[in-house]
Amino acid sequence: MSPSAESGSRVYGAPGSRYPLVPGFYVPTVAFFTPEDTVDESTTTAHALRLAKAGVTGLVTHGSNGEAVHLDHEERSLITKLTRKALDDAGYTNMPVIVGCGAQSTRETIQLCKEAAEAGGSHVLVLPPAYYGGLLTSDLIKAHFRAVADASPIPVLIYNFPAACGGLDLSSDVILDLAKHANIQGVKLTCGNTGKLARVVAGTAGTEFRTFGGSADFTVQTLAVGGHGIVGGLGNVAPMACMEVFKRWQTGKQDSARELQEVVARGDWTAIQGGFVSVKVGLQKYYGYGGEPRKPCALPKGDKLTAQEEGFAELVEAEKALTI
Repeated sequence: MSPSAESGSRVYGAPGSRYPLVPGFYVPTVAFFTPEDTVDESTTTAHALRLAKAGVTGLVTHGSNGEAVHLDHEERSLITKLTRKALDDAGYTNMPVIVGCGAQSTRETIQLCKEAAEAGGSHVLVLPPAYYGGLLTSDLIKAHFRAVADASPIPVLIYNFPAACGGLDLSSDVILDLAKHANIQGVKLTCGNTGKLARVVAGTAGTEFRTFGGSADFTVQTLAVGGHGIVGGLGNVAPMACMEVFKRWQTGKQDSARELQEVVARGDWTAIQGGFVSVKVGLQKYYGYGGEPRKPCALPKGDKLTAQEEGFAELVEAEKALTI
């Protein structure tokens, strides 16, 4: 049965809960649309199952790869419900589904968090509001996150991604202060600042707070300083390879982990340059599905399309080798 927001007695993600936020590799899924520009329900379900069967630790809906800004509230809830149901029906009943819930007002962010819980989300991932960033002090941003965490039925993860927030970059001091809140249980650092990551790991040692890198190209760097894993969009294209870097490092195969990290990093550079659109290019080329992004975004054409497809070739070969 999918989790429900009405169960106020359960703290999702806490130690011993149904959805523990364990170390590993979490994949922020892309959104799929029909030619009529509605949510492609069958592809959404099939993709979630493909990732789960590949052994990833958890899924994220409505991250930066998920075109959240292109979705209305009903579509967001539908995609999360489809993802949770696909996992539950296939027996992945304990796999976390983290839901992106960033909005520009505290009020709407709280609304999205409640809807995420009702749709079956286990945690929420919240970008700081940045449209009026020049008017927001660090104290106002911290007040925003604390109000959201107070009201959210499920645990909150901070999402630090300056490129998506007009350059707004939360410092380690701000994150460590927010980590003291009982319902703020982690952070995703897509800023790529591994020094900041190390400070947050050290500052939350001995707690259940989770510190994740935000890109597959610095998995080894994240783990080397005690980080708990990665939330990375490249996992849509090569979930086994991304997870394998984590596994090799955790089992002491550090040289082997670094070798595979090189391949993953080269593939991730293609995804980083083209964003979620490149991820869809990789899915379409190598797995036969992906489809168009919502307008005004579009797939590349000609030489640009070929270059993106070729940018994933080495990574997909590594992925295939892990399936043998």
